[in-house]
Amino acid sequence: MRFGQVPLDQAEGAILAHSVPLADGRLRKGMVLGSADIARLAAAGLAEVTVARLDPDDVPEDEAAARLAAALVPDPAGQGLAVSAAFTGRVNLNATGPGLADVDAAAIHALNRIHPAITLATLAPLTRVTAGVLTGTVKIIAYAVPAAALTQACNVARSAIRVLPVRRRTASLILTEVPGMDAKLAAKGAKAVEARLSALGMALVQTVTVAHQTAAVANALRAATGEMLLILTGSATSDLFDTAPEGLRRAGGTVTRFGMPVDPGNLLFVGQLGDRPVIGLPGCARSPALNGADWVLERLACGLTVGDEEIAAMGVGGLLKEIPTRPQAREPKDKSRA
Repeated sequence: MRFGQVPLDQAEGAILAHSVPLADGRLRKGMVLGSADIARLAAAGLAEVTVARLDPDDVPEDEAAARLAAALVPDPAGQGLAVSAAFTGRVNLNATGPGLADVDAAAIHALNRIHPAITLATLAPLTRVTAGVLTGTVKIIAYAVPAAALTQACNVARSAIRVLPVRRRTASLILTEVPGMDAKLAAKGAKAVEARLSALGMALVQTVTVAHQTAAVANALRAATGEMLLILTGSATSDLFDTAPEGLRRAGGTVTRFGMPVDPGNLLFVGQLGDRPVIGLPGCARSPALNGADWVLERLACGLTVGDEEIAAMGVGGLLKEIPTRPQAREPKDKSRA
């Protein structure tokens, strides 16, 4: 592609690079100049105009964006994405339902290294999305790109983005209460958990409140009907063998992980009861603010494995925003007393 100023007698058929205001209106950038447009520019007293002129092997921006988007999302229904029409070199990829953004980071890095004018921006891997959320955007940032570079980009990034759908549709919540506990605390926790599930398109089909005792937790787990089992205790789980993890073991399940390098969210545990995942929620799950439990809940809901390796890897980026309800702040207000 050739870009720059040319005499008006050489501008017909070229792409106008910048909008030009005229007495009778405006010629907008990106338009292909015809003979009538050239006449209007001449009548305005212009002798030159800045244009882009395509070479034989160039692909115009909208066509290039559409071709790249088609390579990225060859199966929109199967990949959970809606593909917009190309406009000014852009195609948007929007989620069609709840789930997690699944991106092939290596392929997308390779795509973005091929040619500076061929770009794809996406959400971070495993970001939660709902219907309509912009998950990726293709942008051709010049008026055209070389066909060979476009072909290479299409090949390296084929099917490189999708939305992982929610696989588990229901959950049971077990709340424990300790003597003297304010009933509003349990209600607050149940409301926050239900909102999280609703954002994933899941239903909270059962909420049970039991005493903060191992046997009571075990009995509630055995009777639970949801595809995912959640436990929110009135007293924080502070050890691998504390009340809730022991309750899961007594119910016949296993505890696969206690603790995570995400703050807030450290005091989470994960386990299994038969084929159903169990999450021991940290106390911060009573707040609607993002915490480590969200990442675990979302991934398990979408059928992903969440074990030691996956949780250990959450530490980078795992220092989340402080929440107002935190019992003990990370940093004291008076740092001289720290």
